[in-house]
Amino acid sequence: MKRKPLSVRERSAYHSLEDVVGCKWSAGVVAAIGTGVRRPGELERFIPGLSTKVLNERLRKLLAYGVITRAVFPGLPARVEYSLTPSGRKLARILDQLRDLNSEHQSQAKPPAENSH
Repeated sequence: MKRKPLSVRERSAYHSLEDVVGCKWSAGVVAAIGTGVRRPGELERFIPGLSTKVLNERLRKLLAYGVITRAVFPGLPARVEYSLTPSGRKLARILDQLRDLNSEHQSQAKPPAENSH
C-alpha cells in the first residue's frame, strides 16, 4: 500500500509545533513551570544560561500555542505568574518521557573504545 505524503496542512502543523517545542529552551521552560516555577525571574534563575530576551520570546510562543497561561496580579509592582494548560501538562509528560528515554540511552551507550597503539 502506497503511503500518501504529508499534506500542506499537516506539514504546517508540524512546523508550528517544532517552532514552539523544538527550541532548546522551550522544554526547560515547560518543565520548570510544571515543577512549580511560575515567575519570570524564577524561570531565569532556574534555567542556567537562559537570557531575559529568549525567555520572553519562549513565553510568548508558548502562550500563543496554548501551552501556558499568564496571570497578572495587581500590586506595586504587578506580579506575573505562568502555569501549564491541560495541553501544557500533556506536553510536560511527553517531555518527561523523552528525558527518561535519553537517560536510558545514555546509560546503555558504551564509551568509545580507546585506541590501543
